[in-house]
Amino acid sequence: MESAAHRLAQVESRILHACGIAGRPRRDVELIAVSKTHDAPEILPLLEAGQRVFGENRVQEAQGKWPQLRESFPDVALHLVGQLQSNKAEEAVALFDAIHSLDRPSLVKALAKAMDKAGRRVPLFVQVNIGAEEQKGGCAIAELPALLDQARAADLPLAGLMCVPPLDVEPAPFFALLDKLAGDHGLAGRSMGMSGDYETAIMLGATHVRVGTALFGDRG
Repeated sequence: MESAAHRLAQVESRILHACGIAGRPRRDVELIAVSKTHDAPEILPLLEAGQRVFGENRVQEAQGKWPQLRESFPDVALHLVGQLQSNKAEEAVALFDAIHSLDRPSLVKALAKAMDKAGRRVPLFVQVNIGAEEQKGGCAIAELPALLDQARAADLPLAGLMCVPPLDVEPAPFFALLDKLAGDHGLAGRSMGMSGDYETAIMLGATHVRVGTALFGDRG
């Protein structure tokens, strides 16, 4: 089995290579190690190898493992990269350092209320349903301007846009579209690209890549 440090070094090398091709500095891209479904003993080797930014899909799962891990690694940044229910907004604001799944007006209200109550502003990415897939979360492209206006009116800190392209389709056009949408709306962040396509995403403007399998290995 490859060590966590070796897998991290491989991913870092590929990020650096993609940045070089795109003429971008390495510091422009944040590597989020997606640790969903992995427990603390599996996460620890990556922490010990130096990785400090992690992504989780569910509030409850993150609550079960990260408070203890953060006692040893207080400089960890935790990103919520999965869907967020409005009734979990308060818990998410307390636990996470960024949220990548703002996708509807009801969540704007819930997050604004939670942030006001906590006295904490958590950077938000608006998730766009970039492939117009019925089964997938995310704001429809046509509804994006209105949602951004609502978020700004609620004084929510908008970091950028996020997308998950359709499976088994060339992702580049979807990444290019998200890059254009972010630019059109004056947003700096583009959360796009996963284990199979993060190099393509970087070449098309990704600022945050969400990598799980390439760092943790395939599930047994």
